[in-house]
Amino acid sequence: MEGKTYGTDLNLDFFLNGSMHEGTYYREKLSANKLLRCYEIAPPRIKQYLDAEIQFLISNLHGADLVLELGCGYGRVMKAVSQFVSWIMGNDISKESLELVRSYMESCQNYAVFLMDASQMAFRSCVFDVVFCIQNGISAFGVDKKRLIGESIRVTKDNGIILFSSYSPKIWEARLKWFRKQSRFGLVGEIDEEKTRDGTIVCKDGFRATTVSGDEFVELFDDFGLNVSVIEVDESSVFCKVIKKK
Repeated sequence: MEGKTYGTDLNLDFFLNGSMHEGTYYREKLSANKLLRCYEIAPPRIKQYLDAEIQFLISNLHGADLVLELGCGYGRVMKAVSQFVSWIMGNDISKESLELVRSYMESCQNYAVFLMDASQMAFRSCVFDVVFCIQNGISAFGVDKKRLIGESIRVTKDNGIILFSSYSPKIWEARLKWFRKQSRFGLVGEIDEEKTRDGTIVCKDGFRATTVSGDEFVELFDDFGLNVSVIEVDESSVFCKVIKKK
């Protein structure tokens, strides 16, 4: 089992139970400092969207004790969340991104990160008060969505909260502008303008950025017998909020 943990006296063995693996575009081409650069060059409308997502997330934490972020990258969201929870944990498939966490979250002491595939987690069942996956991670991970959601449900405590988000169609133009800028900076491949449409951004190097609608979120969680609240935030995000019931 690979992984790194920082700034914690928590007994992590209690939460772990298994192995970690997998690899995608975000591990091989868009990780660590390149991922950080994507956010640094984000246009103002995208920065507004990113902040709105974090603020909505924080409004749903309600003093949670133990929180997990799926696809934490270099710790951008974890750092913002850390002051509102007792412990924040994150997993990611990029070793390079997780190594950047140490310096990015230098001022934080209540966190730990793990090299781990979010669709096959090594955590024990029913341990987290809140599990979240924002900024369209459900599509960006490139894993089976139903399996990813099943794992998020499994590791969440009874009556705990699960939050996923994807892009709203209303932010399509700003989102496309951001990806074109990333392409110009060499952070993602050249945009295939002929194939890029209807919420899907396609790059000529094989990268595809799709989205998940509110109806799709409802359908995915319905397969597990859970009710979904779909909330649009800032005319930029479609949030899916689920309270795990027995």
